[in-house]
Amino acid sequence: MTHLIPDRQPRPLGRSDIAVSPIAWGMWRLGGSVAAVRGCIDAALDAGITLFDTADIYGFGSPIGFGGAEALFGRALAEDASLRDRMVIATKGGITPPRPYDSSAAYLAAACDASLARLGIDVIDLYQIHRRDFLTHPQEVAGALTRMVEAGKVRAVGVSNHSPAELAALQRFLDLPIASTQPEFSPLRVAPLYDGTLDQAMAEDIAVLAWSPLGGGRLTDPTHPVAALLAEQGAAYGADPVAAALSWAMVHPARIIPIVGSQTPSRIRVAADALRIEWTRDQWYAVLQAGIGEPLP
Repeated sequence: MTHLIPDRQPRPLGRSDIAVSPIAWGMWRLGGSVAAVRGCIDAALDAGITLFDTADIYGFGSPIGFGGAEALFGRALAEDASLRDRMVIATKGGITPPRPYDSSAAYLAAACDASLARLGIDVIDLYQIHRRDFLTHPQEVAGALTRMVEAGKVRAVGVSNHSPAELAALQRFLDLPIASTQPEFSPLRVAPLYDGTLDQAMAEDIAVLAWSPLGGGRLTDPTHPVAALLAEQGAAYGADPVAAALSWAMVHPARIIPIVGSQTPSRIRVAADALRIEWTRDQWYAVLQAGIGEPLP
């Protein structure tokens, strides 16, 4: 019987010249001390993670405030200059509470400079438009991104929470390739399987970074039918349901890169167990059907 196996090797970030790990670490819930952040960074590197994903909005609504996650991460990097060479740093801009969105050229230029300053780095490896601003023409967004790259402030560009049509419209006005797309994806959020997101990514060689691959934590609830299947699959390989959930996403042929959101070093380290878990088609589809709550036609 054929087994589906996660791709363990580093891979290009879309059509860019940047190589990234098969799992990423995200900073949506980042907080605490610089020492705590450093502990998470070390755990991610120990797990073989080289792709570190943040955003300027991360921290908004918490004590650290807008830009807080970038600033905390930047302070940790400043304490050890050797860290920067071991990671690919991705951030995002364009969510601007209370507007809520702004992707105008002037705003994005300022947001990119602000992110660089908070992170304390010379160049952002991947700059992503966090959500679509309906009041900015994609040609204007494309111009802003192009100028970032031409100025040497950004190496590659991507999008987050964009539909395939929105991505295609932006790409129409860009001479450089969109390297990545970042949808929400898990057994409980399977829209990218059906709305063309993953098909477009495979057709256009776009990296897929999946946020909330644990369904907002619901996949760790042992009473949930999907969680029970994941626990069983993980146990067969000496791993936990979290690793199984990550692995489930990773074996899709789009070579999905799940973003681990934990801020606990021990939980970050065990993410690497996802690379050991294999699936049959029957097992994979059983999780999908449990997630959507009905048999496939």
